[in-house]
Amino acid sequence: MSFSEDNLTGFILALSSSGFIGSSFIIKKKGLRRAAAASGVRAGVGGFSYLFEPLWWLGLITMIVGEVANFVAYAFAPAVLVTPLGALSIIVSAVLAHFILHEKLHQLGILGCVMCIAGSIVIVIHAPQESPITSVQEIWSMGTQPAFLLYVGSVIVLVFIMIFHCVPRWGHTNVLIFTGICSLMGSLSVMSVKALGTALKLTFEGNNQLIYPETWFFMLVVAICVITQMNYLNKALDTFNTAIVSPIYFVMFTSLTIIASVIMFKDWDDQSGANIISEICGFIIVISGTILLHTTKDFERSSSFKGGYASLSPTLSPVSPTLSTRLCNGNGESMDHDQENVPPSEEVCFRRQEMY
Repeated sequence: MSFSEDNLTGFILALSSSGFIGSSFIIKKKGLRRAAAASGVRAGVGGFSYLFEPLWWLGLITMIVGEVANFVAYAFAPAVLVTPLGALSIIVSAVLAHFILHEKLHQLGILGCVMCIAGSIVIVIHAPQESPITSVQEIWSMGTQPAFLLYVGSVIVLVFIMIFHCVPRWGHTNVLIFTGICSLMGSLSVMSVKALGTALKLTFEGNNQLIYPETWFFMLVVAICVITQMNYLNKALDTFNTAIVSPIYFVMFTSLTIIASVIMFKDWDDQSGANIISEICGFIIVISGTILLHTTKDFERSSSFKGGYASLSPTLSPVSPTLSTRLCNGNGESMDHDQENVPPSEEVCFRRQEMY
């Protein structure tokens, strides 16, 4: 299949977005470490000295640039192409962390990176071509077709059930509750982002779409969905281990986004069965690589924790999964901090454990 100019533009933007976002995590973490070293108070325990650290602000700006590039990518290429490429930011982050932060990338982690790259290549090669869109009203007609309205209605009902019934009962014990809400709302936010991005693209090309109420409606939906999505994503990260939340969220969010895009924009209508199967296989490879990469990170944290502290007291070994999850919850920086400040005698324990 030929690779259209719009698909190529969207691919380059999505690729650069992953590079910027993946780099931003490393830059911000370096800034956080510098700020903590200067003030003696980490951000994780209430410190705000990072606000005076230029490196942290550079990381924030880099992330914003990446998000803008991702936003624009949806105006050029289908969500089936753009969304799975977000996994590449994980690779960028992991590789840079290996060389800059000296966080070891194991062989299984390298295999996960290779799988993500291979799956992304398959998706890019077999990505569908989008029909040209001339106005936001055309997107509105796609969004109001019965099949997509049924999807939207189902999402809204499920989200309300999960928020008012499931969250109070199982929200803090089942990782699928918070991530499910994020993923469901995320699929609607991507569809709205694509509609809004297309409207702005047409406006910059001289075909003003800001005069239509549909454009402002899509903007409102984006705001509502993103706020809800980030709220429950923060809850998930605060409650569960990042190494658990990230792959589950990526799989659910990407799957639901592709389903929504296929329904609304008819991405697969003009594709052959072989191309559709190839895209699904590529997506499965990306998912597998992402899960493998995150699982490797979690294993490294767990083994380091056990190796360092098992020798201190028999009562601390083995560590319960619940305690391990709490120690590594959020962005996992608490474990990194603990390892950075262990006494020399404990460092010897860590090194001996790594030898075996």
